[in-house]
Amino acid sequence: MTVEETRKPIAQITEIVLPNDANTLGNLLGGKVMHLIDIACAIAASRHCRRPVVTASIDHLDFKHPIKVGELVIVKAALNRAFRTSMEVGAKVMSENMLTGECRHTSTAYLTFVALGEDGKPIPVPEYIPQTDEEKRRWEQAAIRRENRLREAKKLADV
Repeated sequence: MTVEETRKPIAQITEIVLPNDANTLGNLLGGKVMHLIDIACAIAASRHCRRPVVTASIDHLDFKHPIKVGELVIVKAALNRAFRTSMEVGAKVMSENMLTGECRHTSTAYLTFVALGEDGKPIPVPEYIPQTDEEKRRWEQAAIRRENRLREAKKLADV
């Protein structure tokens, strides 16, 4: 990875699925997938703000296809949008059969991270300006998801 790539708010983790990370059906444990998503997304968020970050929430996570022992699990994470002290990071999980080359999209998740100052309290994060059409699309969609998160939190608080 080049120095320029480490400045981008992205991350990728690739691991081979071994039996110790699988259930009795030979599928990667959902908790392990969540763990890898959290790590990749935290790296992307921290690369953006160059501060320690903590996971504030995970919006949604569906498991579309299992990832089998012997396959690769690939987690790609990218900053979608920076707000005041929080950032939304999206993760796309893929599986790859190393023998056939077949790749499958297995999961997508959206996580919110908060940057922390020296005192351990939330601090403002730098603005994120999307450059590509894909980044702009994700930036716009992040605002909609944030609105939904805030509306849902308010509804739950009113109960």
